[in-house]
Amino acid sequence: MTIKELAYIAQHHLQAHTGTQFKRAHIYELLAAAFGFKSYAALSAEAVFTKQSLSSRRAADYGEHVGNRCLEIGYQFDAATRAASVLPAFMTERKFGLVRIPDLIAYLRGESRHGSWPNEDEQGDQNEVKWWSSSDELASPLMLDGLSAAASRGHAAAHYALALIHAPMIDDFDDPGVGADYWYMQAKNGRALIGVEQEWADAHATRLVQNQKYSLHLREAAKLGHKEALLELADRFDDPTFFEQVSDSVNASPSWVAGIAERIGRPEDAKKWLTEAATQGDTDAIRRLIEDYDREDRQQCWTWVYLAELNGVDLNKDEYVAIHEDGSRYDDDVGGPMFVDGRDGVKLEPMSEAQHSYARRAAREIFEGVRRLKK
Repeated sequence: MTIKELAYIAQHHLQAHTGTQFKRAHIYELLAAAFGFKSYAALSAEAVFTKQSLSSRRAADYGEHVGNRCLEIGYQFDAATRAASVLPAFMTERKFGLVRIPDLIAYLRGESRHGSWPNEDEQGDQNEVKWWSSSDELASPLMLDGLSAAASRGHAAAHYALALIHAPMIDDFDDPGVGADYWYMQAKNGRALIGVEQEWADAHATRLVQNQKYSLHLREAAKLGHKEALLELADRFDDPTFFEQVSDSVNASPSWVAGIAERIGRPEDAKKWLTEAATQGDTDAIRRLIEDYDREDRQQCWTWVYLAELNGVDLNKDEYVAIHEDGSRYDDDVGGPMFVDGRDGVKLEPMSEAQHSYARRAAREIFEGVRRLKK
């Protein structure tokens, strides 16, 4: 189903149950009002309709909005009153929902299973969110149509959501599967396939289309300046644009960003993002800075050591554990060969007490600064 089809059936339902003729353009406004938005333009800027999929709001709670919007666009009081009850009930019965594009992106990235709505004072109280885990249910035709429409208007987040929906599995990104590409090429060259060969060829064709859609929407989102899309472009395609354009924070682990920078040969950016991770209390990032990036700056290294201490880790202490051959912690009840795994503590040249005091004070300032930001 498309948005136009939704508007069409909503229009006919309203007319049949209210005895009033409604213009199609007005139906879009009433659909938006049924979910608490002041206009269809406002809805389209941040959300898309769904059907039996992700729903962040139920229409039934916004009848008053529908009635008020009817009056604003010129309908009589009686028609507005009837529409206020008919349209939300219709949307609920048919299981039409709505999801904010940022919430959808968070869900697709595995960051959240619940939507959040800004401006609650304007749009009413939130309702319980229901999330479906099936990708088939998630990518409903109605939602895809809405995302595509938003993307065509230059909506960067809509492009990114479409990229995530079409994203290949990590294992499939470079390896299409044994034999699949061969049988796909055989079919393209006119060979008649049957059975499993045809299934492999079809699967490979589907995968190619998905990959093309993923790459297209990811690059469009990145071109429009979407930071997470730029970062994914760096991760998947070694494109350095993210590091050339994004100077502030991004919705991703700083240590992961640092790893991408290292992999594509940008050590200065790697140090920058490791530093960001370290200031947030990532003691592995602190160790990396000491061992690989700040090792010539003794004062800074000790500052990192004291910051790790404030985060509950003594980097000067050796860390060794007994393990089994498979890497699991050694269990006496299991027995067998014992191996040792771990690492030495950080070894730094000594400093004067005044320098140590300065390093402790600097670490404390970083630590307290981060705590204030988290409040």
